[in-house]
Amino acid sequence: MSERQQLVFVWNYLNWGGAQIYIIAVMKEAGAERDTLVILPRNSPKTIVGFLDELGVRYEFSDHQLDLSPAPSVYSKLKRQAKRINAEVRTFFRLRKFDRTRTVFHIEVAPWQSLTFLSAMSLTGRKTVVTMHNIMSASGSVFREKLWKMRLKTASRLKNFRIVASNSDTKERLKPYVTEEFWNKIKVAPTAVDPVQIDSVLENLPPRKGLRQKFGIGDDEFVVLSVGQFIDRKGRWVALDAARMLAEKPIDVRFIWLTPTMPSADEMARINAYGLGDKFRLILSDDVGGERRDVLSFFCIADVFALPSFVEGLPIALLEAMALGVPSISTNVFAIPEAVIDGETGILIESGDAEALAAGVEKFYGDEAFRTTVAENGRRFVLENFDERVSARTVLSIYDELLGQ
Repeated sequence: MSERQQLVFVWNYLNWGGAQIYIIAVMKEAGAERDTLVILPRNSPKTIVGFLDELGVRYEFSDHQLDLSPAPSVYSKLKRQAKRINAEVRTFFRLRKFDRTRTVFHIEVAPWQSLTFLSAMSLTGRKTVVTMHNIMSASGSVFREKLWKMRLKTASRLKNFRIVASNSDTKERLKPYVTEEFWNKIKVAPTAVDPVQIDSVLENLPPRKGLRQKFGIGDDEFVVLSVGQFIDRKGRWVALDAARMLAEKPIDVRFIWLTPTMPSADEMARINAYGLGDKFRLILSDDVGGERRDVLSFFCIADVFALPSFVEGLPIALLEAMALGVPSISTNVFAIPEAVIDGETGILIESGDAEALAAGVEKFYGDEAFRTTVAENGRRFVLENFDERVSARTVLSIYDELLGQ
C-alpha cells in the first residue's frame, strides 16, 4: 500500500480489563509500519495508561464516558442510555477527521446497543471492527431477544463492518443472529498471552516471600487469587461464600482479589458482613505497579487462581495465571472450557456453586502432586494454543481485508 495504515482504537469507559489487554496485543504486533492511536476517557486508571506508555503508543483523551454502574430504576436506565448516545455522537464526530481510505477503527461497543453509531460509521465509509468476547443473555425477555437479533442482523448487513470473535464459543453463538455471509467472514482470534513476556516475568521474579510481605501476606498462607472487576458476573459473592466455608476448616487459606476499582461503601459493608477479617482482601491493581510485568509478577503470590464467573468470554487473567504455572479453578460457562479441561489443565466447576469452589481449593491444598501436575499441564496448554502474536496477526489480516475492499 502506498500510504501507511492508521489504526484507531477507541473505548468510552473508565474500567479496564481483558478487552484492553486484547487490543494491546494487536497494537504490539501492528509494529512501526502502522500509525497507531488510542482514544480513551480522561481520568482512565494510571495502570492502563502506563501500559500504553510502556509500548510507546500515542493516545488522546476524550471528555465523555459510559456509565457502567447498575441501573435499578427506569430513570437510571434512561439516564445511562442518554449518556451512551451522547458519548457515541461525540465519538463519531471526532472520528470524522481521520482519512477513511487508510484508517481502520477498532471500537469497544456492543453491536446490539450501538447500531445507530455503527450505521453512521458504515454510511460514511469508515471501516470499523468490533471484538465480541461473548453473547450476553437477554435475561429471559423474548422481546429483548428479538430486538437484539434484529439489530445484530441489521449490523451484519453493513458495509465496512466486521466482527472478530475472541473465542470459538462466541462465533458459534453468533450464528443465529447474523447473516450467513457475514458469519462466514467472522474470524476467531482467541484471547491469548504473550509467551515472551510470560517467560521474562518468570525469569525475573522478585522473591515470593518479599512480594508477599509487601502486601502483608504471610509466607505460609495458602493464597487463592482472583483478578478482574469485583462485580457480580465475575462471581464475587461465590468467592466470598467459598472463603467463609474454608474459614471454618482447620486450614490456613486466604482469598485475595486484585481489582482495577474498589467497591462502593454498600458493597464493602456486605463484604465485611461475611466476618472474614484478613481471610479475604481486595487489592487495587494500581497499588501493584504501573507496568504490565508488575501485575503479572503479582500472580505468582498465589497458590491457586480462582475465577468463579457467571458470564465470560475467555478471560485473559485466567490464561495468564495458567501460563504462569498457577493451578486454576474456573466455571463451565461460555468459552472457559476451551482452556480449562477438568482434572487436566485445571478444575472446572458450575457457576454459582460455592461448595464446589471450596472443594476445588481444598483439593489443591491437600494434594501437592495433583496441584503440580495441573499447573504444568495448564501452562503447556496455554502456551501452545493461546499465543497473542498469532491472534493479533489474525486481527491485522481483517484490517488488511477491509482496507483492500
